[in-house]
Amino acid sequence: MATPLLLRGIPLLRLQLETRNLPIRFLAPFWKPSFCTAIKTSNFHDNVTTTTLLTDDNNTTTTDTRDLPNYPRWDNPDFRHWKDKESEILNDIEPIILLTKEILHSDRYMDGETLSAEDEKAVVEKLLSYHPHSADKIGSGLDSIMVDRHPQFKYSRCLFVVRTDGGWIDFSYQKCLRAYIRDKYPSYAERFIREHFKRTST
Repeated sequence: MATPLLLRGIPLLRLQLETRNLPIRFLAPFWKPSFCTAIKTSNFHDNVTTTTLLTDDNNTTTTDTRDLPNYPRWDNPDFRHWKDKESEILNDIEPIILLTKEILHSDRYMDGETLSAEDEKAVVEKLLSYHPHSADKIGSGLDSIMVDRHPQFKYSRCLFVVRTDGGWIDFSYQKCLRAYIRDKYPSYAERFIREHFKRTST
C-alpha cells in the first residue's frame, strides 16, 4: 500500500523505468480509456453553438464552434449549385436504378430467366449502350438480357448479355451508369460518382 505514495514524488522518467517490473494489475488503472459523448447546445442570445464533451469520469469540456473549421453552407453559391446539380442527376438516373434493382432483387425474374421485351429495351438503351466495353460484351450480337447468379459471387445476382452465338457474359449496371453520368454531366461526374457509387469491375 505504501508504493503508490512513494511514487508521487518520482520524476516521470524514473517512474517509467521502475514501473516495468511492477505487476500489470498496478499499471492497468493508468491505461483506462476515456469515452465521451458530444452534445451540441445553442446560445440564442449571441448565435453561438457550443459542443460539450461528457467523459466517463464526469469531466466536461466545452468547445465554441467558432474555433472549428468552416464547412459548406447553403448560403455558399458553389455549394448550392452542386446540390442542385446533384439532385438533377439523381432524378435523371433514379427510374432506371429502381427498375434494375427490382429486376435483380425481387421475385419478378427467376435465376436464368430472360427479361421481357419492355424491360430489355430499357436496360439496353439506358444501361448497356453506355458500358465502356459494350461492343465486347455484345460480341457476335445481342440475343437477350438474362438475370442469373454472378459467376464468382453466388449470393449476388447480375445482368447478363446472351449473345446470338449462344455465349453469355455479365455486365455491371453501375459501370454503365457511371459512363452515362460522365458523358452527360462531365463537370460534376467524378464528385457524384465518388459520393454515390461503389466500385465495380465488369
